[in-house]
Amino acid sequence: MTLYTILDNIDSLCFFLLGTSVLYLFVFALLSHIKRKDIYPAAGKLHRFVILYPAYKEDRVIENAISNFLEQDYPKSCYDVVVISDQMQDDTINRLKSMPVTLMEVHFQQSSKAKAMQYAMENLDKNTYDMVVIMDADNTVEPNFLHELNKAYHSGCLVIQAHRMAKNLNTDTAILDAVSEEINNSIFRKGHVRLGLSAALIGSGMAIDFQWFKKNIFKLQTAGEDKELEALLLKENIFIEYLEHVNVYDEKTQKDSTFYNQRRRWLASQLFAIKNNIGKLPGALFDGKFDYANKICQWMMLPRVLLLGFIGIISIIVLLYQWTWAIKWFILELLLVITLSLAVPDYLVNEQFKKAVWKAPKLFLLMTLNLFRLRGVNKKFIHTEHGENNK
Repeated sequence: MTLYTILDNIDSLCFFLLGTSVLYLFVFALLSHIKRKDIYPAAGKLHRFVILYPAYKEDRVIENAISNFLEQDYPKSCYDVVVISDQMQDDTINRLKSMPVTLMEVHFQQSSKAKAMQYAMENLDKNTYDMVVIMDADNTVEPNFLHELNKAYHSGCLVIQAHRMAKNLNTDTAILDAVSEEINNSIFRKGHVRLGLSAALIGSGMAIDFQWFKKNIFKLQTAGEDKELEALLLKENIFIEYLEHVNVYDEKTQKDSTFYNQRRRWLASQLFAIKNNIGKLPGALFDGKFDYANKICQWMMLPRVLLLGFIGIISIIVLLYQWTWAIKWFILELLLVITLSLAVPDYLVNEQFKKAVWKAPKLFLLMTLNLFRLRGVNKKFIHTEHGENNK
């Protein structure tokens, strides 16, 4: 076998693998543009909710988040807010104690969001609530949030992901983070539910049947609790609904260093999910668990920033060796750009966004560096700093 043949085979294999990922993203980006009506009627019953706020060193944002949530137009007797305080300051704790919330103070040797939720579920009455809502300490919502969840739950939805979107666009990094989140919303949530597949969980702004959550929360072992929950749910063929009209406002990362650490944690949780689930792909297909099989395939794809960067680099390298091979790579790169453009909502496309796009190569380099610094990350808690001083 000649060197030319070997390189040709490598080129074809790489193009197939990366091209499959781009085609997957393109199909769901297109599907996300299919309009969908609000399909859930008014509920005939007011279900009871417990709202969990795991809060690790979140002194800057937790009070505002709680004050915001307490403005719900849902009956106060039908929901309870629980703050799991981990290493917060005494002044913050004292102010929280004056608010109509349940405050649980924890002191973990190795903190994690999963441990905080597990502690809360150990100490809540299992017969009191119908749904548990998981929020991040910086999240804010609109007054009808619980009413909308109640309608969907009453109609049979056991798991619901709300539409998480940015509440700050004050730096280039925050803008790109917001765009990335909305691309995820379009492709992995809107596009998926249009085809009858489950939406992806984000980690906050999600509501889960209380009894199921209480039974399964203690199975979580890593910092990637959203992916662990997805695997557990989809193995049981439990559908994850997406309510795109129900907004949760989330603080986006403002600094490059915060972006770097956050994506490092996300990459580690993705690799852990692949490792734990890839062997179950044939069985999922054989058993007709197509939602679960799709999720495993989804985890196997490169993050979009890396996909965009690597295809661009390969295109240039191949062009220098054999320009006829490079044509398909440039077409693939163009298709990926079109895909991402389809997935970005109009409200984010402005002069500020066009300026921020020039920072994308730097974020690609940071993500590439992350690939070499993943050892042990999924076993330890990497805190994402919140608050207006994070600039």
